Amino acid sequence: MKYKGFSKKLQIWDLKFNDRAMPWKKEKDPYKIWLSEIILQQTRVEQGLAYYEKFIKHFPTIKDLAAANGKKVFKLWEGLGYYTRCKNLIFTAKEIVEQYNGVFPNDYHEILKLKGIGPYTAAAIASFAFNQPYPVVDGNVFRVLSRYFGIDTPIDTTEGKNLFTDLANMVLDKKNPAGHNQAMMDFGATVCKPVNPICEPCVFKKSCKAFLQNRVEMLPVKNKKTIVKKRQFYFFVIESKGKIALRERLEKDIWLHLHEFPVVETQKQEDINALIKNVQKAGWINKDAVLLRISKPFIQKLTHQVIHAIFIELKVTKTPAALSKYIWMDRSLLQNISFPKIIREYLKSSGQQ
Repeated sequence: MKYKGFSKKLQIWDLKFNDRAMPWKKEKDPYKIWLSEIILQQTRVEQGLAYYEKFIKHFPTIKDLAAANGKKVFKLWEGLGYYTRCKNLIFTAKEIVEQYNGVFPNDYHEILKLKGIGPYTAAAIASFAFNQPYPVVDGNVFRVLSRYFGIDTPIDTTEGKNLFTDLANMVLDKKNPAGHNQAMMDFGATVCKPVNPICEPCVFKKSCKAFLQNRVEMLPVKNKKTIVKKRQFYFFVIESKGKIALRERLEKDIWLHLHEFPVVETQKQEDINALIKNVQKAGWINKDAVLLRISKPFIQKLTHQVIHAIFIELKVTKTPAALSKYIWMDRSLLQNISFPKIIREYLKSSGQQ
């Protein structure tokens, strides 16, 4: 397997043709590198950019983030999804301040011990901030290496992950790991793309096995098919004396630490009137409850789930005892609360934002 010269050619491409501009490129502050990498997990760069700039503005240093109110951090994170990332971000910021005196550890293995940081993020921080020879290995890197070397070992198997990690180590420029890693990430994102890769002007055109064998669209190979779970939520927007019932989601499920209205989850679409009778029996609403409005259906697509939601607006004269542990909040203050994207869209559509 010929890999000598790979990194040199990659970095020549980076120097001559790579115009992908991002505020964290060539950044040496490990805090900012870490923040950008956590934000970009499962997030498109176009979306993550605004969040990165917002976080840096509010929390310029890791000490600022560690000292911040958790609810404020979650509110800034709102809309990014995968909220466990935000929870780990807060935890790790506090840990670095408490255990490392606010100084980000400068060793790959120490960085890897931090909560929410895996091999990819640890390698990014170690190489970009401290120029340590660790390759970043993500979907972009799997794809570039699979195509260039013509490897059809599935990337979503243990064998595949180990193979491509070893290969990424082999092609890494140990003298300039930061430059190599950034170039590899950008090349995979802008040239060797999952769909419609730009092969004709590619610097690897004469040596890429997938191109030479007409197998570009076939690589990389994945074994497993993603199973998408469909969920049906009925949110009850219950108003009493100008206040709305809310709660914070604390279960090990989607939207951890975000807020929601009282909700019923069903296996399929249900009759709204029957649902209202059921929640009345459960004590969520009184017999004098007035149905104000039933929203249109809302949909939010997550990586492995599709959420369908309908919002049922009701007004009661007396606060239901069954919802006594809920937060009852003025409508005017809802804009300050962290909600899942699907609830935020409902609020905007109903003029409550």
